[in-house]
Amino acid sequence: MESVTDRDGKNLNKDIRLVVLSGPSGSGKSTAIKALEDSGFFCVDNMPVALLPKFMELLNQSGETTKAAAVVDVRERKFLNEFTPVIGALKDAGYLVELVYLEAGDETLVRRFSETRRRHPLAGAESPLDGVIKERELLKEVKAHADKVVDTSGFNVHELRELIKDYFSGPAAEQKMTVTVVSFGFRFGIPTEADIIVDIRFLPNPYFVDTLKGLDGSAPEVRDYVLASHETREFLKRFGDFLTYLVPLYRKEGKSYLTIAVGCTGGRHRSVVVVDALANELQMAAVTVRIKHRDMHTT
Repeated sequence: MESVTDRDGKNLNKDIRLVVLSGPSGSGKSTAIKALEDSGFFCVDNMPVALLPKFMELLNQSGETTKAAAVVDVRERKFLNEFTPVIGALKDAGYLVELVYLEAGDETLVRRFSETRRRHPLAGAESPLDGVIKERELLKEVKAHADKVVDTSGFNVHELRELIKDYFSGPAAEQKMTVTVVSFGFRFGIPTEADIIVDIRFLPNPYFVDTLKGLDGSAPEVRDYVLASHETREFLKRFGDFLTYLVPLYRKEGKSYLTIAVGCTGGRHRSVVVVDALANELQMAAVTVRIKHRDMHTT
């Protein structure tokens, strides 16, 4: 497929935004597609990949929508063979296609199947975990092509719906960018949803101060200690200037959301203080900012 045209050979409307949702079974795709429908998207669940070009042609002919979403996954037998060339062709043709890959940890996926008493589509007579592992391996290439990866392990249904609504509240050309700033601890792993990761373990650590060790980054004493450091102030200035330069470029490109992850050793002190400070800077740059302290209360 070299180009995308309608049956009369006319070029299609490339301003229709298409969000393609994929990911393993149990990762939250059904919740996400419902959230998009609530946000005004024309939505189709379990869309055969080969029909996506025709789907876009029909939307263009109707002229009734500027944003659509479709779930594509292993429920379709030919999905893996056709996915990469079809999505690539749509993007090459100039469509506003965003591939969002939802995932979750093995334990979370198995628990969700246990709670719903559903059979995993790839498990057969095997355990749900066997199906989860098999599906994750099959979807490696799909994940590699994703524009956005969202780990839903820590979200309940309501939180995931709100997250999706925040990300896709309007057409790409009109949407105000949402920047999520996440604090985390390297000992607990890097956030998989991060677009930008910065390591601030070079800053003075309150953990080694007896009066501050038991507190977290929300405490005024810890905040004052971290911000009193020359290294912290210099970092905030330089990295803040970098983000002030970078965010408008992402917005111009049509990116509707950006996740910045700031990590220290445990995610309780330095990263919390720095994330709060960066969020204040970004709010002054006229972007919508969400703050998440992933590991502040993790022990």
